[in-house]
Amino acid sequence: MAALAGMLAERGYRVTGSDNQLYEPTKSLLARLRVDVYPEFDPRNLAAPPDLAVVGNVITRVNPEAQALLGSSIPYLSMPEALWHLFLRDRRVLMVAGTHGKTTSTAMMAHVIAAAGRDPSMLVGGIANDFGSNYRLGQGEDFVIEGDEYDTAFFDKGPKFLHYRPRGAIITAVEFDHADIYRDLEHVKSSFKALARAMNQASVLAVCADSAAALDVARETSAHRLTFGLESGDYRAIDIAVGSAGARFSITRGGTPIISNVLLPVGGRMNVANALGVFALLASFGFDASEIARGLGSFTGVVRRQQIIGEAGGVTVVDDFAHHPTAIRVTLEAVAERFAGRRILAAFEPRSNTARRNVFQSEFARAFDRTARVYLAPVYFKENDPIPSGERLSIEALASAIAARGPQSFACESTDEILKRMVADAREGDVALFMSNGPFDNLKERLLAAIRTRR
Repeated sequence: MAALAGMLAERGYRVTGSDNQLYEPTKSLLARLRVDVYPEFDPRNLAAPPDLAVVGNVITRVNPEAQALLGSSIPYLSMPEALWHLFLRDRRVLMVAGTHGKTTSTAMMAHVIAAAGRDPSMLVGGIANDFGSNYRLGQGEDFVIEGDEYDTAFFDKGPKFLHYRPRGAIITAVEFDHADIYRDLEHVKSSFKALARAMNQASVLAVCADSAAALDVARETSAHRLTFGLESGDYRAIDIAVGSAGARFSITRGGTPIISNVLLPVGGRMNVANALGVFALLASFGFDASEIARGLGSFTGVVRRQQIIGEAGGVTVVDDFAHHPTAIRVTLEAVAERFAGRRILAAFEPRSNTARRNVFQSEFARAFDRTARVYLAPVYFKENDPIPSGERLSIEALASAIAARGPQSFACESTDEILKRMVADAREGDVALFMSNGPFDNLKERLLAAIRTRR
C-alpha cells in the first residue's frame, strides 16, 4: 500500500491514507513523498471525498472507515485492482510468487533489468537497496512485481497475484503459510494452481524444482514452463561457494555450461536459488547471460533481509524479516556461512498471523539449530485477530524444545527482558540476529546503544 501511494504521488495525484500501526521504514518513506497519513481509522477521514479509495487487505468490513466508505458514493478498488488499472495493463508484467524469497527475487530482477539499461518499473514488499525505495516508475516495457498469495480485500478473498496477469512469473517455493486464511498446504496450493492455469501459451513460468509442491501446482499450466534448482531442474547452479563476500556459482542448462563464476554479493544458498530463478526467466525473454550476471554482481539486497545494522563492542547486529520456520532456518544457515566461526545470538518475535499460531510449534524448534542462544519474545497480540490460548504458539514449550536440540533458549516476558539478557550475554565476535516481520520494539538499535555504553 505504501508503494502504491508513492507511485500515485509520483504520478501527480494527491494521496492521503489511514493506518494505526505505521512504523519504519514505511513511515519515513511516506513522509518523504508528502503522503498525509491519519493515525487512526475514522469516518471523518473521508469527509472531503476522494476521487477513489484504495482498500488494503488488512482492512476488515467492520472497520469504521470501511463502513463509512460502503455507505458513501465514493468509488473504491482493492490494491491489486488499482495496480492493474493504473499501472500494469500496458506493461509486460514479470512477477515473483512463492512462499519464500519473493521480495529479494523481485528486487533482484528489477535491478538486473535496470543494470541492463532497460529502465523497468517495480513494486516490491520491502525497500530495495539499489533503488532506495519499494517502488520504481521507469519508462521501459517491463513492470517487475511481487505477487502475494494472501487475500485481496474484505470484498475479494481471492489471492492478490491473480489480478496481475503476468507475461512471465517465477514460483520460488510453495509451503503452508498464512494460517489465518488457508486451512492447509492443499488449500495454499489451490491458489498457486489457479495462477498457473491463468497463464497462457504466450507466457513463461519458471518453477523451482527443489520444491515438490511448486512443481505440482505448475503441472496444468499452458505457459512455457522452465524449472530451476540447486538439486534438480533445467537450470542448475553448481560449484557454489559462499563466504563473507557473498556467493559465487556457475550455471548449467540441461547439463550444458552457460556461464561460470557468477558473483552474488548477498550470500546464502537460498539467494543463489533466487538468482537462478531470475536468470532462467530473464533468459527466456532474450536477456544475455553475461548482462544478467553483471546485474547480479552489483545487487545489494533488500532492507531487513540479512541487513547489517551496525557493530558495537565487536558485536555485529543483523536484522531480518524471517517469520516462517523455513525462512528462519535458511537465514541462520546464510548468517552462519557469512560469519563463519562466530556465535549467533538470535531473537525471534512470533508476530505474523502464522507464527503466532501453534501450527509450526515443532517446526520452529528445528529451525534454530545454527544458533548459540535464542531469545523468544511473547506472542504478538492483534486486536483484529485474537488467537484462543489453545491455538497460540507456546514460547515456553518452544524454548524447551530448542534447548533440547542444543542451543540455550529463553522464553522472555518482554522485549526489555530480551534486551537485558542479550546485553549480558553478548561478547566480542558475536552476531546478534533479530527476526520479526514488524519493528520488534526497536530492539536492534537499543542493543547497539546499550553495548556502546556498557562497561
